[in-house]
Amino acid sequence: MSFPPGLLPSADHPSHSDGSHPSYTESSSGGDHEWLPFQHRKLYTNAFILSSGPPAKILLGYKKRGFGADLQLCIHLVAHSYNGFGGKVEPGESPAQAAARELKEECGVDAPLVHCGTLLFVTDGGPEWAFQIEIYRAEEYTGTLVETDEMRPQWFFTSAEPASGASPGLSTLPPIPYDRMWPDDIHWMPLLLENRPFVGRADFRTDSSGKYEMLRWWFGAPSA
Repeated sequence: MSFPPGLLPSADHPSHSDGSHPSYTESSSGGDHEWLPFQHRKLYTNAFILSSGPPAKILLGYKKRGFGADLQLCIHLVAHSYNGFGGKVEPGESPAQAAARELKEECGVDAPLVHCGTLLFVTDGGPEWAFQIEIYRAEEYTGTLVETDEMRPQWFFTSAEPASGASPGLSTLPPIPYDRMWPDDIHWMPLLLENRPFVGRADFRTDSSGKYEMLRWWFGAPSA
C-alpha cells in the first residue's frame, strides 16, 4: 500500500526539497476503501512517558471526560478509555508547547518531551476536517503524578508478562490495555515503544448504530 494522501511526514524526517517524501517502510496497513477526502486539519498532541526499567513500563491516562472519553469518536467500547496525555493545540502555541502544557494539566508533571510521530485521522461524518495528532515521548519526568478531573494516570507493562526482578508493587501492573484504547493504537504503539519515528493515517466510518470502525489504515517508519 502506498504512502497515504494528506499525511505529513514526521518532523524528524521532513519532505525533501522537491516536496517528495523520504522513504518509509510500512509496518501495518489494511482496508480496501478509498481514502476519505478532507479540506482542513485540526492539530492535537498526545504525550507518553516510558521507563526502560527493569521492568519496562508506560504511563497512560484513564480518560474520564473530554475528547475520546467514551471512545465514541472511533470505536464503541464499555465505559471509558486509556490514552496518552494531550489535547488541542491552541492559537499561538506550537505542538511541542501544547504537549508540555497538556501533560502538566492532565497529570501534574513536566517532562523533556521529544517528538516521535505524526498521525492523521479522518472520519466519514466530517469530510471538511481531519485530526492531525503529533506524538511525543519522554523517559523521565519531574513532579508528582496526580489524578485530575480529566485523567487518572496509571502505569502498564510494555510486555504481556512482568519482567523478572520486578518489585512487589510493579509486579501487579497489567499489560497495555489495547482493548480499552483507540483501535489504531495497536498498530503504531510498538514503534513508539521502540523509539522509532513513525507516521500513520486511519480513516473511520460510522455504522447504522453510530459506532465507528476503521475503513483503511497505514503506518510506517522511515527506512534505514
